Amino acid sequence: MDAIPADLILTGGKVLTMDDRFSVAEAVAVRDGRVLAVGDAAAVARHRGPGTQEIALASRTMMPGLIDGHAHMDRAGLRQVLPSLAGCRSIADVQARIAELAQGRQPGEWIVTMPLGEPPFYRDPEKGLVEGRWPTRHDLDEAAPHNPVYIKPIWGYWRHTLPLVSVGNSRALALAGIGPDTVPPAPSIEIETDASGAPTGIFREQTFMPLVELSLLRAAPGFTVAERAASLPAAAAAYHAFGTTSIYEGHGVAAELLRAYRQVHEAGRLTMRANLVFCPDWRGVEDTDLDRLVEGWAHWLAGRGLGDDMLRVGGLITEIGRNPENAIRAAAPTTGWAGFNYDMGLPRERAKALLVACARQGIRVTGIWPNMLELFAEVDRIAPIRGLRWVLGHISVLTRDQVQLIRDLGLVVTTHTNRYIAKEGHLMQARHGLADEDSIVPLRWLREAGVPVSLATDNVPISLWQPVMQAVTRMSTAERRPIAPGQALSREEALRAVTNHGAFLTMEEDRKGSIEPGKFADFAVLSADPLTVPDAAFGDIAAELTIVGGRVVHQRSAAVTGGA
Repeated sequence: MDAIPADLILTGGKVLTMDDRFSVAEAVAVRDGRVLAVGDAAAVARHRGPGTQEIALASRTMMPGLIDGHAHMDRAGLRQVLPSLAGCRSIADVQARIAELAQGRQPGEWIVTMPLGEPPFYRDPEKGLVEGRWPTRHDLDEAAPHNPVYIKPIWGYWRHTLPLVSVGNSRALALAGIGPDTVPPAPSIEIETDASGAPTGIFREQTFMPLVELSLLRAAPGFTVAERAASLPAAAAAYHAFGTTSIYEGHGVAAELLRAYRQVHEAGRLTMRANLVFCPDWRGVEDTDLDRLVEGWAHWLAGRGLGDDMLRVGGLITEIGRNPENAIRAAAPTTGWAGFNYDMGLPRERAKALLVACARQGIRVTGIWPNMLELFAEVDRIAPIRGLRWVLGHISVLTRDQVQLIRDLGLVVTTHTNRYIAKEGHLMQARHGLADEDSIVPLRWLREAGVPVSLATDNVPISLWQPVMQAVTRMSTAERRPIAPGQALSREEALRAVTNHGAFLTMEEDRKGSIEPGKFADFAVLSADPLTVPDAAFGDIAAELTIVGGRVVHQRSAAVTGGA
């Protein structure tokens, strides 16, 4: 019998299939967006037909496309929507940039920019200005006397330090109705004033999720659904550049972000497989019968959710406690940088009732704070959750008993090693009063317990190779030493965490996560072999070529696709 002809053959490389045996192959054949055959070059070559495209891997390493367990992918695109102030080293530099922007604006038209500082983390921006201070409204007035100007605050989790600072000029303050008598809408907000009591235009916030732009400066244009939709393809492209082909948005998506995803998908422009978790908006339904509400949600949230192989919505997220700041509620449905509803939480007993209703309807729940584990256990005693693959995200500190509880509840874990190992790992022992560091992101304990762990970026930075490096080396970037080195994963285990376990997280282990016949042709051709690259170079790995469903979505250089 003649072999079935392939649409695409990739050959001459080191193919890490990530199958159960951790097989290494030479070539892969693709047909109709799925793997047709995988094996040695000669066997796969039998599928070459007159219309087969061929890519010579030239000894490069190829593996399944990476799966980000908590991505916030959209923010990578939003950072490109607004004009950047990167590179500004003085107040004069800021003024020159604002003046340049004003030349292209009509009088009265808003100028809204990215925050001060250097992306992606925007660390200590005022220290980067030679004056050692923030620009004031008067500084911005000189640059754009006829336009309202607002320099946005960062999303605080980009750098995990406070305060967040934003600046408006005089016209912006006037349009927002901000004057000497304006009262901050939340205790976390400071409206800086000068010696006369007049606002300087500088706002400081002691919260990682900025409120000023959603309250005091709500008059300034925010991100529109159209802008979110227009920037999503660029966001996907940024993640594809590191080999990511699937994302799980465990923090949930608000309606405006879901609409943007739908628009991009319906236009045929969605290149990233996206699994989105529903983030409830409780305005006006705080006292609704939860059993009836959840029963109505079940048809689209239960199991794997509703959608197709590129875009799917399923499950929901909640947390314990309503946000006490009315400024957050007043901002809804606008979410700014978040993309999720700020006030998704419920009082504990109400949250428990919600989760019990979800368990009974077969709806998976995601929680990202440590106190959700105990609540999950309480719910399980009323309505079993084993088999529903509920998710505990952003793990930071876990005892051995908690790891066993996670296993017993059948939970899937997602990580935030960018924060809890690299940035803050050296602080965790003292912060939590630990006898030693072993319980800090205890990946080895979780692995030994058989808990599926999906690595994640949280968008800071966007390359999954940083979490892979952190899982293997446990290295703190702050102190340049390993944090709980006994909790390290092997390289193979870390690679499974961004492939096999990511597919398990999205309930798609039957169709992705490894290179095997019948599974999606989602591949990453890498700049270095993750099995042999030096530890210090892990974070530098990039994708030479990224393929989703047999289609090239990222190509680093033309030479990559050269072939016979």
